[in-house]
Amino acid sequence: MKKYLFSAVFILFVPLFLHAQADKIEGTWYNDDKTSTIDITKGSDGKYVGKISWLDEPNENGKPKVDDENSDPELAKRPIMGLAIVNNFEYDSKKERWIEGSIYDPKNGKTYDCFAWFEDGDFDNLYIKGYVAGIKALGRKTIWEKKK
Repeated sequence: MKKYLFSAVFILFVPLFLHAQADKIEGTWYNDDKTSTIDITKGSDGKYVGKISWLDEPNENGKPKVDDENSDPELAKRPIMGLAIVNNFEYDSKKERWIEGSIYDPKNGKTYDCFAWFEDGDFDNLYIKGYVAGIKALGRKTIWEKKK
């Protein structure tokens, strides 16, 4: 009987634990140079999205900053504040990381494939690696700090 009880408890609580791990990415994060914060939330589709929620310099020439580095003229007019820069992260419980995402860099107007993870149980520092052409070695790692 104890064996069945243990199995039932294990089956019920492991998915809850994995769900809690996946949601550790949610919150407000300072980018690597602390010039902006990004709010990461889970969408109704179960994927994680991050939008710029604060800029240390929100205005340029007396007007809100726009995405002027984007090569698409229409997108270059959109405001940086509120811009989704992290998209479509899915949690991979086997690798304990968020995968299949993309990250947009408003400083150069480019979008990169990316993944994210935590190291050594430290949930105050989010590691993000953006890369090109599906080659993870051709990428750049950055660390975002959790806003407290």
